[in-house]
Amino acid sequence: MDNVGIVVEDLEVTVEFCRLIGLELEGRALVDGEWAGRVTGLGDQRVEIAMMRTRDGHGRIELSRFLAPQVVADHRNAPVNTLGYLRVMFAVDDIDDMLDRLFDHGAHLVSTEVVQYETAYRLCYIRGPEGILIGLAQELG
Repeated sequence: MDNVGIVVEDLEVTVEFCRLIGLELEGRALVDGEWAGRVTGLGDQRVEIAMMRTRDGHGRIELSRFLAPQVVADHRNAPVNTLGYLRVMFAVDDIDDMLDRLFDHGAHLVSTEVVQYETAYRLCYIRGPEGILIGLAQELG
């Protein structure tokens, strides 16, 4: 896999939130013109992107802010069982510490608790800026 794409309205806030999760900013760019529109099927487009890289360097998230054409749909508050791509899950060393840091930046739990799966994992879903749905998984033992 090269990357997962997430369309956002506020690129700065979302980049900072991704940094809190442990992603590193790999680079930023303006992608525009007819060639880009041929790839996406959107025609002439202008998109600001920020490429965020996982700590191990094996995965990336491309955050995109469309300047043109306008965004046509909003799935930010869709429940977890909505069809289509929905969330990204990150492995974390200490889920409680991570949640404390993310709560300070406006994140909130989707359910009321962090759930433990047997003796293997502690898991939760959170909503971050832009309503982005993110899973956190702490491997136990």
